[in-house]
Amino acid sequence: MKGSSGAASGPPLSALTRRSLLTGAGGVVVAAPAIVRAQGLSKRRVAVIGAGVFGTWTAEHLRRAGHAVTLIDAFSPAHSRASSGGESRMTRAGYGKDEIYSRMARDSLVEWKALSSRSGLPIFVEHGVLFFTSKPDSYFADSVAVSRKIGLPIVEMTRATMAQRFQMIDFAGVETGFLEPGFGALMARRAVQTLARQLTDKGVIRRTMAAASIRTNGRTADAVISKLGETIQADLFVFALGPWLPKLFPELLGGRIVATRQEVFYFGTPAGDLMFQPGMMPGWADFNGGDVYYGFPDLEGKGVKFAHDTHGIEVDPDTHSRQYSAAALANVVAFRDRRFPGLRGAPLIGSEVCQYENSSNGDFLIDRHPTMSNVILVGGGSGHGFKHGPEVGRLAAAIVLSSGPQTEPRFTLATKATKQAREVH
Repeated sequence: MKGSSGAASGPPLSALTRRSLLTGAGGVVVAAPAIVRAQGLSKRRVAVIGAGVFGTWTAEHLRRAGHAVTLIDAFSPAHSRASSGGESRMTRAGYGKDEIYSRMARDSLVEWKALSSRSGLPIFVEHGVLFFTSKPDSYFADSVAVSRKIGLPIVEMTRATMAQRFQMIDFAGVETGFLEPGFGALMARRAVQTLARQLTDKGVIRRTMAAASIRTNGRTADAVISKLGETIQADLFVFALGPWLPKLFPELLGGRIVATRQEVFYFGTPAGDLMFQPGMMPGWADFNGGDVYYGFPDLEGKGVKFAHDTHGIEVDPDTHSRQYSAAALANVVAFRDRRFPGLRGAPLIGSEVCQYENSSNGDFLIDRHPTMSNVILVGGGSGHGFKHGPEVGRLAAAIVLSSGPQTEPRFTLATKATKQAREVH
């Protein structure tokens, strides 16, 4: 669900102004072509290309380990074309039988809460997340069982108990649900930008540069080079480019990570009505009929968020239109009016058009490049990755600093096919 959309960075092939490409930290202009070396007294020089949620958290874990890190992006962290941009993402532990993601969500939440406590403005909003369905299945039963197994609070609910507690929702046709009281929303753009700022304050070098190619030296990468010839050398490289990852590695990842169009909408609440505020209204996901919709309460006056969790058309993240479609809006409004009667006729006050960067099966890619041993590829957020940013960063950093391969099969390149067969939800 885009409420937890995966990590992204700026497009590696997009042109920037000459001054932006040639301006280093502190506004110092360097010559082009030039070699910009990662600075620091730590063990290894690591360049992280992509300042989305996966890239910034990877940089943070590498920084904690004492390494000299340079964080590179074509634009700015969590910019509006990135999958890590936008207002909010859902954090939840319900993943059916996929305990690996429930654990990652649980462990990541600790980091999100800590970042939120340091940020000044909230990054994590604990309003609870409600899942409900008209057709109880193993996904719901397994989600409850896994949460209890790993020590997370979860409340099973009948239609009657949900209707009594959450009166803003019409539960007609619903049979069962569960509430995750300890989860909620992550303020996406604010989260990534806050972490990026703190990384700079703690010595990580930030560069604005559109990566165009990789210079190799035998079986290792030697440098990443921009279209205008600026060169950043390092000992190790992490590419966390979101939907732009297959653009830089087309032969390796073409068809294995595919960007699809996603649209979300925000509707105004009735004046003076507190029913749709966090604390009254939870985040929610409606699984009825196998057609999933999800949304958030009115966070910070932005409006109540609605989205249809379906893979749209395949798109190019550089060129696809950011204008919402009339068909997508009509679809969401019809659902809204049926399930949330108090919002019938509510004005549209905002919209976002972004993308999922889908792996073939919905599992993340966190693996070493097959021919460049000092290059790590991180991506495939698949619409559910944002919440897992801290844990993805930890796992990516562990591979960067090891000499071995990825040991979790689900995150390997070998498990990513060119035929889309989503299994993770």
